[in-house]
Amino acid sequence: MSRTTQGAPAAAAPHPGGPGDAPGPGEARAAFRAGSTSPTSGWAPGYTQVNLISVPRDWAYDVLLFCQRNPRPCPVLDVTDPGGTSTVLAPDADLRTDLPAYRVWEDGELAAEPGEVTDRWRDDLVTFLIGCSFTFEWALADAGVPLRHLEQERNVSMYVTDRQCRPAGQMHGPMVVSMRPVPEELLGTAARVTGRMPAVHGAPVHSGDPARIGIADLGAPDFGDAVDLLPGDVPVFWACGVTPQAAVMASRPPFAITHAPGRMFVTDVRDEQYLVA
Repeated sequence: MSRTTQGAPAAAAPHPGGPGDAPGPGEARAAFRAGSTSPTSGWAPGYTQVNLISVPRDWAYDVLLFCQRNPRPCPVLDVTDPGGTSTVLAPDADLRTDLPAYRVWEDGELAAEPGEVTDRWRDDLVTFLIGCSFTFEWALADAGVPLRHLEQERNVSMYVTDRQCRPAGQMHGPMVVSMRPVPEELLGTAARVTGRMPAVHGAPVHSGDPARIGIADLGAPDFGDAVDLLPGDVPVFWACGVTPQAAVMASRPPFAITHAPGRMFVTDVRDEQYLVA
């Protein structure tokens, strides 16, 4: 029987410790395959993490075009052949089992949140692997920018905005953002560090007043956990790879599989490969 996250807490504590004692990508995937459902922020430092969305082949072109037209929230790093269960980003991994948790969608409605999807896989599924902002968190930490969600042992906060993505065929929906509190004096540092990694969402899309992008209450994220701001912190928002899930809810494909928010696929690719000058 498939392991499942239904009924589990909203977020388990991230992997303890710093980069020196965190597991590598293979160890992380083995832990998830064995049943760990922890959010992946803080796991496998120095290695790229990605969002996942699998759709039937007859929806794949629209998803690809949607990502091409909306590169900030949906930077594509790999696309599989129909039915494919592996990726060049981690050739020995299995996309059906090696994430902490998945979501299964039917007609745009959340049908299940299993821990693996082997028994739900289909030969016509095309999988898109999309860059994730967890990848640049170690660069932020190295630059002295605190990661409040890790300090507070919470999943990152994610919100649906009022900014509509550019539609593509049947695919449409709003942009989702992740939020990290940043001390005001480090706003420029955070923008500079993340701006060098456009393949994993790049620089922030907004900072400051959340109402300006349609977020009414920082204490009520649409995905993930609420994260407390400390005195002097400013909420900073990055485009988020959960955007395709918002598009699935809006566009209602007959079937889709995604990662559970905050629970990514950890690849074997070093994050510096996505650095630009």
